[in-house]
Amino acid sequence: MGKDTVYSVCGMCSVRCPIMVEVENGDVSFIQGNPHDAGMKGGLCPRGAAGYALLHDSERPQYPMIREGERGEGKWRRATWDEALDYVADKLKAIMAEYGPQSVLWSDRGGPFPDLHKAFMRGIGSPNYCNHDAACARNVLHAAKSVMGKGRKAVGYDLKNCKHLVLQTRNLFEAVNVKEVNGALDGLAAGGKLSVIDIRATVSASKANNFFMLRPGTDYAFNLAVINTLLSKGWYDKKYAERFIKDLDALQSFVAPYTPEWAEGETGIPAAEIEKLCKQLKQAAPAVIWHPGWMVARYSDSFYICRTAYLINALMGSIGAKGGLPFVNTPGDFGHKGLKAFSDLYPKPEEKRADGCGWKLKHIDAGPGLINKAYDAIESADPYPVKAYIIHRHDPLHAMPDQPRIKEMWKHLDLIVANTFSWSDSSWYADVVLPMSTYLERESPLATKKGLKTFFFRRARAVEPIYDTRADWEILAGLSKRLGIDKLAFESAEEMWNYQLEPTGFSVEDFDATGQIWLADKPKYREWDEYSFGTPSGKIEVICDKLEDMGLPSLKPYVTPETPPEGRFRVAFGRCALHTQGHTVNNPVLNEQMPINPVWINTARAEELGIKDGDEVEVSNAGYAAKTKAFVTDFIHPEAAFMIHGFGHRIPAETRSSKGIADQELMTGGLEKLDAAGGGIAMQEHFISVQKA
Repeated sequence: MGKDTVYSVCGMCSVRCPIMVEVENGDVSFIQGNPHDAGMKGGLCPRGAAGYALLHDSERPQYPMIREGERGEGKWRRATWDEALDYVADKLKAIMAEYGPQSVLWSDRGGPFPDLHKAFMRGIGSPNYCNHDAACARNVLHAAKSVMGKGRKAVGYDLKNCKHLVLQTRNLFEAVNVKEVNGALDGLAAGGKLSVIDIRATVSASKANNFFMLRPGTDYAFNLAVINTLLSKGWYDKKYAERFIKDLDALQSFVAPYTPEWAEGETGIPAAEIEKLCKQLKQAAPAVIWHPGWMVARYSDSFYICRTAYLINALMGSIGAKGGLPFVNTPGDFGHKGLKAFSDLYPKPEEKRADGCGWKLKHIDAGPGLINKAYDAIESADPYPVKAYIIHRHDPLHAMPDQPRIKEMWKHLDLIVANTFSWSDSSWYADVVLPMSTYLERESPLATKKGLKTFFFRRARAVEPIYDTRADWEILAGLSKRLGIDKLAFESAEEMWNYQLEPTGFSVEDFDATGQIWLADKPKYREWDEYSFGTPSGKIEVICDKLEDMGLPSLKPYVTPETPPEGRFRVAFGRCALHTQGHTVNNPVLNEQMPINPVWINTARAEELGIKDGDEVEVSNAGYAAKTKAFVTDFIHPEAAFMIHGFGHRIPAETRSSKGIADQELMTGGLEKLDAAGGGIAMQEHFISVQKA
């Protein structure tokens, strides 16, 4: 069969880095970053390099399965694809005939490919498309919309040209986006500064000029003090503010009591250090990025942490600026037509969403909604019954708090379908498992990467499927054909791609050389006259009418976070470069490197508990307890206990993923702990015990 080179897209996390796959005799022999994409520099993170292990993992789902025992019991019968797709389609038809098409719910991981998923839901007539963001970036999105009138992805991060990068609720050097890491390192090499605000010393903190280890839950206090300093000392871009910021006087009045001296008492960070940071920001402006966050489903005021981050960027004049948060470009900005959307094939359903987003919750974006609120509708049948749930490449039972509570809600469902390439708590609990091929074995729809230089990209199939699995588009095409959604019943990837490329003037063959079609030769920055904001005033808004109309303050008075009860810790979790949430923990290569998630505890607190570094400890709360190793360090705040998310699975089909702590199982009652303004779940508002095992 010889050797071949395939340009494709990684699928080991949600970033989807461009890759080059070397294939020899029908098998993958090497994976690296796409050398034709300058931002990659040929590199790849550990997860991307472990794609081969996922491809050959015998413990992933290998064929369609239909449940025979009770949900979660693990009794399955093997089915053919025709049998499984007929079964799902017949169940969906019966449910929709009785309850209406709005009774079907979908959730996925988001990313660049959901247009096909949204089109499928439109095709059946359901408004209930959701993604996972209630447990991730909802607060960032809604903060961006409340300030700019545009979503968080309307601006990018010009890391390479940044003169001062502030990372808060963003651990850039561990939750790895290869292009962002390379860009940040280039910026630092050119003399840029890095400041990190966190409850522990991360890898990002190890590279920082300034590290602020603050008390958990006090980020909002820190940000208010920064705004106070910038405004009171006049260290902001006055011309920018006069032209683009509305209600600056309201902001100035609001932050007046929140001085650095006041913040020192809340955060533990000396007032002089806060003022020093502000002076450095002034000197670097407008080439400043105060990152508004990535995974910010943490505290009950996380929305306001993100919102103040955007306001700090605005004060620096960095929203729109080179080296700051420039506006991203569409194909049209370079004189090109964009890809044809699948969702244009069917009209938007008129029925209101089950989760209340856009009508009951008027300040919450109705695009991906809030999946936890959709679960409320499953249980209450308000505003209508929700009876079928398709879970696509998503594991809500492991990603969200209080698994027993979610299962109780799901008892009201007549059908749960899991489209998945690896086992998960959610797929193990499903009625039907439709196994997806790994990213090395499947094509995906074409997608657009908006940025300073916009491009189209393609995931191509590098090798044929090892097991009886199918690409996600093939699964949806099979269901669409059976449900009468004929416009989505594509017979081949080429037919699907040709539909998307129809208005662009490009062909499928144009991807063959590099896997990408670049629409610009050089980055495009906008002049002030070209700036536009989607707010009612057309400016950056300090006061957001949508929030105010819902009885929610645009500028929320600060509330001191609760101190952990005696002998307990505030739970904290995050990411690392080796694992992507829960779906890589069973990967043979990655598990070998990190088979368990140690719990970080402060040295002084560990001494009080008689715990030494490396000791086996038990972590517990509200009836859940599990064992792990202690990582004892000075570099975590004494009030917090931190662990990497994704461990502690309870899936008999997987033999490697059961060790360690399932942090979300420590969060009993967590579905009710929300950030009302942003919609995100507040998953670090729980207190846990750590004791020597």
